Amino acid sequence: MVTVDGDTIRALAYPALVGSPQVGDRVLLNVNALTAGLGTGGYALVVAVPDRLPADPDITGHIVKARYTPLQAMTGSADEQGSAHHETLKAADSLDGMPVVVADLHSALPAVLAGLYSREGQHRADDNGRPETGAADTPRVAYVMTDGGALPAWFSRTVAGLREAGWLAATITTGQSFGGDLEAVTVHSGLLTARHAVGADVAVVAQGPGNLGTGTAWGYSGVAAGEAVNAAATLGGRPVASLRLSFADPRERHQGVSHHSLTAYGRVALAPADVVIPGLPGPRGARVTADAAPLTARHRLVSVPLDGLDEALRGCPVTLSTMGRSLDEDLEYFLAAAAAGRHARSLLISPRASTAT
Repeated sequence: MVTVDGDTIRALAYPALVGSPQVGDRVLLNVNALTAGLGTGGYALVVAVPDRLPADPDITGHIVKARYTPLQAMTGSADEQGSAHHETLKAADSLDGMPVVVADLHSALPAVLAGLYSREGQHRADDNGRPETGAADTPRVAYVMTDGGALPAWFSRTVAGLREAGWLAATITTGQSFGGDLEAVTVHSGLLTARHAVGADVAVVAQGPGNLGTGTAWGYSGVAAGEAVNAAATLGGRPVASLRLSFADPRERHQGVSHHSLTAYGRVALAPADVVIPGLPGPRGARVTADAAPLTARHRLVSVPLDGLDEALRGCPVTLSTMGRSLDEDLEYFLAAAAAGRHARSLLISPRASTAT
């Protein structure tokens, strides 16, 4: 908390960039997101602690992210020369059939994992709620974070909570995003890093917290979901498309299957993917099936049952929230993401297991 002209406001500092503020420090703030009232990014951001600058960083690589901004970050990427993974990734050219779940929003990440770790309606978990990562049939999962939302992975409490719970083996930040367990230059090299450096069985690709949208057909950051499908297929992975859908969003363009998913998967994704249709009952299920029908021109629509997924979502170790709505307020959204995770798990068990619609 920071006091400005007698008012107390929330402020966020990234110690790796600006050092660690202490009580009594003067700080230089960027208040744009706070002034705009952004739901995800509604904090003042500490730009500098001018009276006590941090020590010079120990630069271990030559990759610059958030390039040519005042707070550009020097990082070492997994694929660059000098990295312990360079030779491996230099030779890597295939994901070896690894399932890659692609989602529009960051909020889908924990729901995808809840579905992936759900088994016959039950989590394979220890007494502390952690998945049995030592079990031979428990998949190792990496999150490949794109740069459509927040750039620092440090901003995501979800990622921190999932790592603490043992639900993620690693986060790989790609493009202009940074701060993951490993860095990569592109989504392509990020996926190869997931497979060959992390040893992941499954990867989940989604942007960081927040997203950008203009209410137009093409002006939204989720377009990158289609490009992620192409990357996964090009590298010999198994793309699994998670639908963004809602019956709680007041905006017509996001009712049923969002136009984000229909555009990204229907027009941007040029390679085929398994598009997961959650087995919702009644009129809502019929609406989703009808909305997604045009995607059959290129993709395979796969119907996934939802038994046990509600319970799995409620056992998630982090709070589920999307666009300010809770699990109960937008249940179908989270069920759709969990269904995609369940389907990815089925591809590990039986590469052709599923029922096409």
